[in-house]
Amino acid sequence: MNKVKLAIVGIRGLPNNYGGFETLADYLVEHLSTEMEITVYCSSKDMDSRLSEYKGAKLKYIPITSHGGLGIFYDSISLIQAVFQNDKVLFLGFGAGFVIPFLKFYKSKIILNIGGLDWKRNKWSPRTRKIIKKAEELLINNSGQIISDNIGIQNYILNEYGCTSTLIAYGGDQAIKKTITEDAIQKYPFLQSKYAFSVIRIQKDNNIDMMLDAFVNQSKLPFVMVGNWKNSPYGIETKEKYSNNKNLILLDAIYDRDILDTLRSNCTIYIHGHSAGGTNPSLAEAMYLSLPVFAFASGYNEYTSHHKALYFNSSEELASLVNDYDSFDLDKMGKDLFEVADKHYRWKVISNQYKDIINNK
Repeated sequence: MNKVKLAIVGIRGLPNNYGGFETLADYLVEHLSTEMEITVYCSSKDMDSRLSEYKGAKLKYIPITSHGGLGIFYDSISLIQAVFQNDKVLFLGFGAGFVIPFLKFYKSKIILNIGGLDWKRNKWSPRTRKIIKKAEELLINNSGQIISDNIGIQNYILNEYGCTSTLIAYGGDQAIKKTITEDAIQKYPFLQSKYAFSVIRIQKDNNIDMMLDAFVNQSKLPFVMVGNWKNSPYGIETKEKYSNNKNLILLDAIYDRDILDTLRSNCTIYIHGHSAGGTNPSLAEAMYLSLPVFAFASGYNEYTSHHKALYFNSSEELASLVNDYDSFDLDKMGKDLFEVADKHYRWKVISNQYKDIINNK
């Protein structure tokens, strides 16, 4: 019996650092490549490595960047190629929205996961947000199957477009608790004491300023934030603005998972600021590490954490939570969040759910 030929389209490529869709693609490849012929579309402009295969999947390169306006062409060309050459196509994101109506005869092949509500991100201009919203509409109305990674997204798709979708979350069990070593302490002295922590993409809609402002004028805990500060004018300006505050430790992106897990798994509190919707992998990972979480009250974060975390809407609210952190039962919060993650956010289970969708079960 021939294996199903599956294409994954809409990511910058593999191997992954820590983008959400890239993480999803990585683990689907890891768990399904022995059962399916998987091709992952990658941007040769964005990837430093140009592997031909990865974990049993074929990597196919398109010579266009996946970023900015050109990302629409990258996604569109990838999708057009993929539908002609594969039995099923998992499309991630919104970039191919304006080409998908022309592929209506291949609708049954296309499985869509929009992730969060990208059109709500305030990093985009009002005009761009309208374009993204229209692309989202076209994708949802022209895809054969739709996957939601969060109950909030599932409800949104039903209420906004009258379309049903299958709920499949993201995994968090790739995060591993690490003990602190002497070498780690020498490089990161803050590991010797209590600290708050966040790993995050540095963009406005992730409430970077809100979180940093909460720690500027209090000394209860230092705040360590790891992110891609160098990748945008906003990141560069924000790091410069806050870098002289002694209570803030702003670290550039860390792609060594052992180091990242050491810093993350030993924090006193994990701070999560994402606002744009969907189940965010870094939150699922923090929950799997049994970390007590203070999360931005986006609605989606409450769904992901099953209302077991603490939530804030402003820098003042977050500062108040941090100032009172030792009055909360952090151990119980961490255990409760782990139980949710262990039940809902394991990659093997999630991959099998995707397999059922791909096989139309």
